[in-house]
Amino acid sequence: MSGQHPFTPGLSHAFTISIVLSKPYWVKPAVRGDMRAAIYAAEGVVEGPRLNGRVVPMSGGDFPLSRPNGVIDFDARYLLEADDGAIIYLENRGYRWARSPEIAEKMRRNEPVEFGDYYMRVTPRFDAPAGPHEWLSQHVFVGVAEKTPGANRIHYFVVE
Repeated sequence: MSGQHPFTPGLSHAFTISIVLSKPYWVKPAVRGDMRAAIYAAEGVVEGPRLNGRVVPMSGGDFPLSRPNGVIDFDARYLLEADDGAIIYLENRGYRWARSPEIAEKMRRNEPVEFGDYYMRVTPRFDAPAGPHEWLSQHVFVGVAEKTPGANRIHYFVVE
């Protein structure tokens, strides 16, 4: 069989969230061998063709589980405020891992790395009010994330 599967979904860019993170608070030493952190959403901006606004400062954060094999399992929850004042709840689950031990060490030290040096993807869900933003609660999304020192930039694509 060659070519694309007839049910392959399309993706279209909906918006990007640039978020500044607080310092991490780690639960360690970890009894199970993995470590849990709390990293709060200090502030951020939402920009895109389908949604614009801001991250509500300190309205939540990420509580990632750092596994012994280097995979980080994200569990982030925080609020967005659209330009029209609507409040939207965002829940992100996903994974980040480095493509080499050297890159993993640089990321642990919060140093810049190239996008192709790591994998960072999320699957968000939104609770949006009825009205112009309810489409967020009716679609599946995929997020492709960039890790920068002290921040994340996540590009969200709606699955068509």
